[in-house]
Amino acid sequence: MLKSSRLALVFVCLLGVGLFCISSNARAQSGAKNGEWRTYGGDLGSTRYAPLDQINADNFSKLEPAWSFKTDSLGPRPEFKFESTPLMVHGVLYSTAGSRRSVVALDAASGELLWVHREDEGMRATYAPRQLSGHGVAYWTDGKEERILYVTPGYRLIALNAKTGAPIPTFGTNGVVDLKLDDDQDIDLVTGEVGLHSTPIVAKNVVIVGAAHLTGSDPKSRKNVKGYVRGFDVRTGKRLWIFHTLPKPGEFGADTWEKNSLTSTGNTGVWAQMSVDEELGLAYLPVELPTGDYYGGDRPGKGLFGESIVAVDLQTGKRKWHYQLVHHGIWDMDIPCAPILTDINIGGRTVKALAQPTKQGFLYVFNRETGEPIWPMEERPVAKGDVPGEWYSPTQPFPTKPPAFDHQGVAIQDLIDFTPELRADAEKLVSKYRIGPIFTPPSVSTAEGTLGTITSPGSTGGANWPGGSYDPETHKLYVYSQTAIAVLGMIPPPNPQFSDMEYVQGTAGKEPRASSPMGAPPRPVAPGAAVQGEGGEGGATLTVRGMPLLKPPYGRITAYDMDKGEIAWQAPHGETPDNVRNNPALKGVTIPRTGQAGLVGVLTTKTLVIAGEPMFTTTASGARGAMLRAYDKATGKEVGAVYMPAPQSGSPMTYMLNGQQYIIVSISGRDFPGQLVAFRLPQVNVSRAN
Repeated sequence: MLKSSRLALVFVCLLGVGLFCISSNARAQSGAKNGEWRTYGGDLGSTRYAPLDQINADNFSKLEPAWSFKTDSLGPRPEFKFESTPLMVHGVLYSTAGSRRSVVALDAASGELLWVHREDEGMRATYAPRQLSGHGVAYWTDGKEERILYVTPGYRLIALNAKTGAPIPTFGTNGVVDLKLDDDQDIDLVTGEVGLHSTPIVAKNVVIVGAAHLTGSDPKSRKNVKGYVRGFDVRTGKRLWIFHTLPKPGEFGADTWEKNSLTSTGNTGVWAQMSVDEELGLAYLPVELPTGDYYGGDRPGKGLFGESIVAVDLQTGKRKWHYQLVHHGIWDMDIPCAPILTDINIGGRTVKALAQPTKQGFLYVFNRETGEPIWPMEERPVAKGDVPGEWYSPTQPFPTKPPAFDHQGVAIQDLIDFTPELRADAEKLVSKYRIGPIFTPPSVSTAEGTLGTITSPGSTGGANWPGGSYDPETHKLYVYSQTAIAVLGMIPPPNPQFSDMEYVQGTAGKEPRASSPMGAPPRPVAPGAAVQGEGGEGGATLTVRGMPLLKPPYGRITAYDMDKGEIAWQAPHGETPDNVRNNPALKGVTIPRTGQAGLVGVLTTKTLVIAGEPMFTTTASGARGAMLRAYDKATGKEVGAVYMPAPQSGSPMTYMLNGQQYIIVSISGRDFPGQLVAFRLPQVNVSRAN
C-alpha cells in the first residue's frame, strides 16, 4: 500500500490540470527541526524559523533568564561586539566567543561549560582583517560522528570533535586547513589581507568557505587579495572546488571587465552567510563588490561577479546561474546576508524561490532553480557622477515587486521635521552636500563646493549581515532594517603610501582614516585593539542637534506576503533613543515611537517575530539596558518584552529541551562584554504553557 504522501503525489499528477507535479518534499526549507538549531540560519535555506509555540503572546513578558555565559576571559581582552548565533544539537550549545574566537560547548539547559577550544595564532591573528569571535560555527554528522567546524581570525578552517573539542587528526593537517594556501593566488601567511567573520556552511559532504577583507572605503591597494569561494570535503579537508568570484581571463564574466582590469583588482569575496538547497544541489553565494567600495575607475565595466547572487553546483562549484544586483558598484552595497530560500505560491503554482535582503532596501526575489526574477526587473537610468576617471553604469536593476522595505534616497521632504526650527537646521546642513534618489553617485569633496553625497540607505543598510527570517507555513518573510545615511565624498589619497587608488573616501580638509580590521583600530594593526563593528565605513554621521538627519522610524521590522510580493505590515522596532526623547529641542513635542537604528536579526516562531533592541536605552523601570521584544507575526502588534542588561548584538535562536523552550541571544555593547543569555518561562508555568 502506498504511503499517504505518495498517494497525494499520484493524485496531483493524475489531475492533468496543466500545472505540474508537486513532489512530496517540494518544500525543502521547513525551519529548524526537532526542537534543535543545527545551522546558523536554522536550516540550510536560512529561514531562521522554528515551529515552537510554548513561548507565545500570552506569556512572553513572563520570560526569565535561565542562565548566562560571560565571555570576558576568552581572549587577551574582552569583546564588546559579540555577534554569534549558537547552535543546539543533542542538548549541547556550540558557539564562538571572546576576542580570540574560542569555541565553547555548553550544557543547553544550564549553561555549564563542557569544553573550550582556543587557537593562539600570534601575529597572524594580529594582522587579521576580521577579528573577534565572528558569527559562530557549523555542525556536521553522518549519524555516527559529529564535528564542529569554524574559521579562525587568521583564516584557518578547523574541524573539532563535537563531544570533546579535540581537533580531528584526519582533517587537513591535524585538524586544520590553512585557507591562505591552495587558493589559486599567492597570499602572505601572516599579513595576507583575507579572513572571515561568517560561519562555514555544511551540506552533504561539502563545507563551503567564503572570504572577507578590510573595509574598502580607502583600500591600501587596488591589487588586493581576491575573495574566492571554495568547497572542501567535510571528512578530509581536501579542496573539492574553487569558484573565482573575479573571473580569470577566458572564464565566464571576464569580458565584463574592461582594459583587463580584473587581473589587478581584488576583493569580490563572500563575507556574508551562504545558503544551500540540497535537493537541487545548489549553493547560493551573495558576493560583495570589488576593490574599492566607492571608487572604481581602475576597474571599468560592469564587473562580474561583483554584487551578484551566484548559484553554483554544490559538488563541483560550477556556475549554474547568476544575477548582478548592482552594476559596477561604487556605493558599498555588498550583498550582506544569506539568501532566504522560500517555496511560494505564484499564480496557483508552487515556485522554488530565493529572496535576498540588501543594504539598498530592496528585497530581490528569484526562481532559485533558474535565476529568473519572480517579478519583472527593470533597468532604469541613474545619474552619472563627477569623479575624474570613474566608470559609471548608465542603468541599475530595480525590482518592480515587492516594494522596498526601507527609506531610499535623500530629499528635502525626508529631513527631520519635529519642529520648523529643526527642519531649517537640517536644510542648512545639507546645503553643502549633494542629495538625490538611490544610486546618486559619490562626489568629489571640495571645501569651496560640494563636500560629498549624502546617500540613504548608507553603507550599513537597510539590511546588513543579520538578514531576515521566513515562515514556511504562512509564506511571510520578516526583515529588520535601519534608516541611516552615509556621506560619500571622494578625495585623492594624502600620499602614495596611504593608497595607490586615484581616489579614496574622505572629506576635503580632513585627513582620511585608513581601513581597519573588524575588531581593531586603523592601520597599522596593533595588539590590544578594542574597537569593532561590521560595515561601519561610509563617512561621518550628520546630525541635527544630536538627532538623526532623516525622519524616523530609525529602525523597523517589515513583514512581506511572499505569495503576493506585497508588504503585509511594518512596525518601528525599539524604544525612542534617549538622545531623541530627552532632547531639549523637543521639549513639549510629542513624537511617536521612533524605533532604533542598528544591526539586529529577527527570529520567527509559530506565532511570534522576536528581536532585541540594538541600543542602550533607559527602560520603563529606569534601568539602563535594552528590551527583547515580541510581535504578533500576523499583525505586527507588539505582544511582549523582557529586559536585557545590554543590546542584542547577535541574532537570536530558539530550541526545545526537556519540555522547555529557550530563547538564546548574544548581547554586548559599550563597557559591556559579550554574554550569551538564555530565557525561558518560569518553571511553574511550563506544564500549563504546553
